[in-house]
Amino acid sequence: MDRAALQAVQKPLKDRYREEPAAALITLRADGELDENQIACKVDTGRALVEAGLHPATGGTGALACSGDMLLEALVACAGVTLRSVATSMELDVTGSVHAEGDLDFRGTLGVDRETPVGFAAVRLRFDLASGASQEKLDKLIELTERYCVVFQTLAGGVPVGLSYSSS
Repeated sequence: MDRAALQAVQKPLKDRYREEPAAALITLRADGELDENQIACKVDTGRALVEAGLHPATGGTGALACSGDMLLEALVACAGVTLRSVATSMELDVTGSVHAEGDLDFRGTLGVDRETPVGFAAVRLRFDLASGASQEKLDKLIELTERYCVVFQTLAGGVPVGLSYSSS
């Protein structure tokens, strides 16, 4: 897709969202089914069924997807798509790869040390890019990618997260 094609696809959406801001508010959903036979949850991605389970550092075998890995994979996917979209808008020829890594102290999630936080202590995102573009243009590309990447901004800014349940 080139810049003109991207603009042609996005223009009517942008126009509508300017005229009807409420139309831009969309609730995304994810659903899973608890596995009755093992410590796992089957997540329907809409494209495939992903079976998530314990990370080996918490007693898992490594055969099932780890939700922490899935979080980093979502960051890589979002950042990669955002970078390609911004590069297309800027008419930059850019190829390369996207990498995310995060630091976890499993003492927290296993309840070994109640003072140890549960969750990632730090997350790092890195692009390895190949391009003939100037350093200035690449810096702008990264700045805009950071600004418009939904998963990056959600992780960096934090959002209120609620939890509820129902039982039958």
